[in-house]
Amino acid sequence: MDIKWARVVGLYGSDTVEERVLDSSPLTGQGCVSTAFPAVNGSLMQKILIIDDEEWLREMVHVALHQQGFDVIEAPDGTMGVELARKELPDLILCDVNMEKMDGYETLSSLRNEPATLSIPFILMTGLADNAGMRHGMELGADDYLPKPFSIDALYAAVDARLKKSQALRQEAERKLAHLRDNISLMLPHELRTPLNGILAYGEILTAEAATLQPGEIAEMGQVIHQSGKRLERLIENFLIYAQLELFAADPQKIAALRQKQTQCPAKLIEEHARAQAASANRASDLVLELVDYPAPISEEYLARIVDEVVQNAFKFSESGTPVTVIVAQSGGQFTLTISDRGRGFSTEHIKRIGAYMQFDRKLHEQQGQGLGLSIAKRLTELHGGVLNIQSNGDGTSVSVKLPRAGFVE
Repeated sequence: MDIKWARVVGLYGSDTVEERVLDSSPLTGQGCVSTAFPAVNGSLMQKILIIDDEEWLREMVHVALHQQGFDVIEAPDGTMGVELARKELPDLILCDVNMEKMDGYETLSSLRNEPATLSIPFILMTGLADNAGMRHGMELGADDYLPKPFSIDALYAAVDARLKKSQALRQEAERKLAHLRDNISLMLPHELRTPLNGILAYGEILTAEAATLQPGEIAEMGQVIHQSGKRLERLIENFLIYAQLELFAADPQKIAALRQKQTQCPAKLIEEHARAQAASANRASDLVLELVDYPAPISEEYLARIVDEVVQNAFKFSESGTPVTVIVAQSGGQFTLTISDRGRGFSTEHIKRIGAYMQFDRKLHEQQGQGLGLSIAKRLTELHGGVLNIQSNGDGTSVSVKLPRAGFVE
């Protein structure tokens, strides 16, 4: 595009645009800022989609961004903008709010509902940037607002900020995935081998000596195989869950969706899962429940997962005959779940090092370590805007999960 602009003081609104047309000067004169924009995928040119039904506005934004080295594509309305976004998958979208056929909000909503386009940074441009409109756009998933009229400096600043944030999120996700791959490659073979050895060993005995074994012996071996299989199933499930949570952590849209879920009456669910863990540990009489039905800002599925993981650890690392207490309380505008035991406890160093696939003091204790249990519970709590705290000493351990109650429907 060879439009010759020397200076543009304001880009939107016909009364605010100052244009000085020279013979051969592109948009590089006074008033233009030379900004170094971060490259995506090495040195590849970043692609920006402009969606606006006013051609002259698209052309000016096009020229301004093209002068900064961007690959710029245009769409005259929301419908074509959605189609072009699906096809080109741009690094950033600038979209006007007030358009015929499909306005900016509808365009944004359409793109946020598709996996391929839901994470593309999206800036809404509008001359009606009131609080209600901005809030509506943010609820739909807009990343930023650019109020009209705006200067080139403001345009460059908004584009720069969104691209840098997008790149930072991408790098953080890649870092987490690399860390996840490293942990899986190191720990998965070891974790799977223990229950697998039990299955293979007893399976071999049953195959080779079935004719000489007594019914009681066969039943005992079958029980060991079943228990080892269930343990193996849980390990695989936990690895998959943790991997899924790490991916969620890098996606603001998924985090927002998670935080919309609620469990209105959690007491029954918590009791059922706590009793199941107590029965599995053959310690039903050690379980102490102090539950009240305060709504929990988390889905039933994930609340149950937290209860299972933390209560299982409490039984696993405490002696039979000592209490494991599960308490639900409401204080300071928070839903609080506290699980306490009288076990050996963790050192301060161990508490600080809670992370994926870590097992504390494995060489010192024969029991299977915490593995992913506390890591999953901690990650779930954080993704829901809460905090998981561990207090531990020689008298036992207390794990508290605190979730904010903002937004509850009483």
